[in-house]
Amino acid sequence: MDFQPTEEHRMIRRMVREFAEREIAPRAAEIDATDQFPDDLFRRMGELGIIGLPFPEEYGGSGFGYTSLVIALEEIARVSGALAITLDAQTSLFCEPIYLFGTEEQKRKYLVPAARGEKIGAFGLTEPEAGSDAGATRTRAVRDGDEWVINGQKVFITNGSIADYVVITAKTDPEKGTRGISAFIVEKGTPGFTPGRNEEKMGLRGSVTSELFFENCRVPAENLLGRENEGFKQFLTTLDAGRVAIAAMAVGLAQGAFERAVTYAQERRQFGRQIADFQAIQWMLAEMATEIDAARLLVNRAAWLKEQGRRFTKEAAMAKMFASETSERVCYKAIQIHGGYGYTRDYEVERMYRDQRLCAIGEGTNQIQRLVVARRVLREWA
Repeated sequence: MDFQPTEEHRMIRRMVREFAEREIAPRAAEIDATDQFPDDLFRRMGELGIIGLPFPEEYGGSGFGYTSLVIALEEIARVSGALAITLDAQTSLFCEPIYLFGTEEQKRKYLVPAARGEKIGAFGLTEPEAGSDAGATRTRAVRDGDEWVINGQKVFITNGSIADYVVITAKTDPEKGTRGISAFIVEKGTPGFTPGRNEEKMGLRGSVTSELFFENCRVPAENLLGRENEGFKQFLTTLDAGRVAIAAMAVGLAQGAFERAVTYAQERRQFGRQIADFQAIQWMLAEMATEIDAARLLVNRAAWLKEQGRRFTKEAAMAKMFASETSERVCYKAIQIHGGYGYTRDYEVERMYRDQRLCAIGEGTNQIQRLVVARRVLREWA
């Protein structure tokens, strides 16, 4: 058992942290205030190879494995949740299913430019009546000669309205339930595909979250991703990776809030002493540091299992559940340490508290994660 990061992973952490501190951090507050997507920073992540970290070089990636992506997400979330969730959606939710299930032609056409940051991708699963119950999707796809005709609606899609390509799920054989769902690649500008409004969100402002509408949208037959009627299994596999990614993002937000709380506690003076001298503050900092370390270990274990080609569904759910709830507790305590100042936008912990809230909802709510873990545990002990 080796808990030491490799030199490769140390190098990636240094590179991403330098980029995040130099180029993202100075603009994080502005991105949040204006709620404008920072396209230039996204392209810059592509130029630096951050988006394609886990994918082979032949597909536009860097070939460093999934742990490298976990490290990058943590470092970027440490200064900006908005950029982290954009990276998560691009890499884990769009690029990942293309890499796992796409044909060679699809990988060349869609994965390569997305991994390089030249094109933006999105993953369309959630619908107005299909949230936690993703198998209840109502979007339909009907084969018509050499095309599929898609009708339906998607909601809460990260990168949705700005995406060049979208992977969506649709029922192709409604009589088969979850065994009758398929996945398709839809390109921006395809007739019948219309992005809807962008959501006004509590946090993660600057990331784009949109509705998507499909009205007699025709896509070529070759845009079917993987095999027909295997979309349900595909998106479960995709969500496993996505849960590890959003857990890493939660760890990064917690780390960022923790570091700011430590700094503030050493600078703020009350009763003639820095507040870091008081046991009440020290205990909060100790709890924060311990939980962040535990969450990071869970995330790294899940990423390692994925890299080994082993099943990691339970471990991904555990990491996502624990890391997101750790992030909420840490950000809460960070504001408490800052006192009244922490409740103002003059200090970054306020933004981090808002940003972390999505981590317990996205990629399956934490209530769903508890079901996933419990079912695996019961199956293992049956």
